[in-house]
Order: sequence, then structure tokens, then C-alpha cells
Amino acid sequence: QVQLVESGGGLVQPGGSLRLSCAASGSIFRLNVMGWYRQTPGKQRELVAVITSDGSANYADSVKGRFTISRDNAKNTVFLQMNNLEPEDTAVYYCNADGKLSFLSSFGSWGQGTQVTVSS
Repeated sequence: QVQLVESGGGLVQPGGSLRLSCAASGSIFRLNVMGWYRQTPGKQRELVAVITSDGSANYADSVKGRFTISRDNAKNTVFLQMNNLEPEDTAVYYCNADGKLSFLSSFGSWGQGTQVTVSS
């Protein structure tokens, strides 16, 4: 089993910044793609940003230029630096990771979510 534990959410004013972290633990043979998704009530979960093991990143158009995803492969951790936050960024943010438990066994896991609220 692979566990993802997120931290760093909270309340911030418009224009402010937050940094989310997500640490993966368990019997991990290899981590492939790690990423962040977000969800608001009544809406589907949407991709925010993803990053491969070699550092290639992709972003939702709504966050390009404001959010930066990065990862520390040695610590199995992914980060999301969120700058110039807008009220529309308010959501529960979920960490996601996929990879291998062994040569033949794969996994995909979600974190428990962390609330980000952007409000004055």
C-alpha cells in the first residue's frame, strides 16, 4: 500500500501564496507521475498540475504562470507553489501518484485532500 499525506493548505487573501506538500510512503519500487488535482462542491475533480519523474511538468491553463509544481525524488515528495492566488482557486486539493510496487505490480493513490480557501 502507498500512502500520500498532504500538508500546507489554509486560508489566504487574494494575491497571496501557499505551498502544498505531499509525501508518499510505503513499499514503493518506483514513483512515476505525481500531481495535484482540485475539487469544489458539485464539480468534478480537475487537474491542476502533474510532473514526471524526470521533471517534465504540465499545468491547467487556469494556473499557468501562477503555480509551480516540483518534486524531490529522494524524499518521494511533490510540491505545489501557488502564487497570486484568486478566489476561484478555492477548493480541496488532492495529491495523486502512480508507479510500481514491484516489477509486475503497479499502483495509483490519492491523498486525503487539503482545503485551500482564498478570501478577503
